[in-house]
Amino acid sequence: MPLRLLNRLFWSVVTLLGTATLIFLLTSVVPGDVARIIAGPKATPEVLQQVRQRYHLDQPVPVRLIHYYGQLARGDLGHSFVTDQPVAQAILTRLPCTAALCATAVVMWMLVAIPAGVLTAKYRGSWFDRAILVLATIGLSLPAFWLARMLQYSMGYKLGWFPVAGFRSFGHLLLPAATLAVLYAGYYARLIHTSMAEVLDTAYVRAARAKGQSETAVLFRHAFRNALIPVVTILGMDIAALLGGVLFTESVFALPGIGTLAVQSVFNLDVPVIMGTVMFSATMIVAANLLVDVLYRRIDPRIKAAH
Repeated sequence: MPLRLLNRLFWSVVTLLGTATLIFLLTSVVPGDVARIIAGPKATPEVLQQVRQRYHLDQPVPVRLIHYYGQLARGDLGHSFVTDQPVAQAILTRLPCTAALCATAVVMWMLVAIPAGVLTAKYRGSWFDRAILVLATIGLSLPAFWLARMLQYSMGYKLGWFPVAGFRSFGHLLLPAATLAVLYAGYYARLIHTSMAEVLDTAYVRAARAKGQSETAVLFRHAFRNALIPVVTILGMDIAALLGGVLFTESVFALPGIGTLAVQSVFNLDVPVIMGTVMFSATMIVAANLLVDVLYRRIDPRIKAAH
């Protein structure tokens, strides 16, 4: 187990290092004079030179890359070109809003997906199964930006049921979370359905039924737990991606989250913030992979025994 964990940690570091290198090289070829963007169009040559020295823009790309590696090793993501705020501080300031949106959305779509997936697996081929499949396909096909605008207009502006923008209370999260829930619930229902359909045909499920256990106990205590492994894998990745920033949803509802920060940094050509948000998202995904690997052994003891 320790060797396996060390191996996973090693490749996680390699992945983050590769991501850092790629994003640094991509932002290094951004057209335009970065120093001019920072100092403004009326800056004097002396001011431009001071800016280039401060941000190491006067040095070759390999030297700047090594300097960037050193920054990351110290946990320093640099300072924003626009606000001069530390990038790490800007991300941490906006993380609670994104985390609250993520948690609310996950609870919403799993409350729908779990019973829908379990029941469609039990009643395979029924009208209920086909109806959930159609709804899941429709949900997956909807553009996030369009769906957010439609819900915002119909339930926010016209009906007045929800706040339409900003983040001042939990109620401001309900509509954007519902947007994400509509997009994800059908997919997870089908994922649970597929896993459950395989598990329900196994010998230990038939044995549980033969012992006279209730159908609820068979479905949720025996079958559902063993069908969770692929669900946990995808859910961990999706949560990490959401924590990295929900671009369209946060932008539509003007939520002060990491996704909005990333969009603003692109429009402002704020390179340190762009790089910082990408690295934060990559770190979340790598951490989710490690966490899922640990959860595997909690869910299915056979995996622990095999290693």
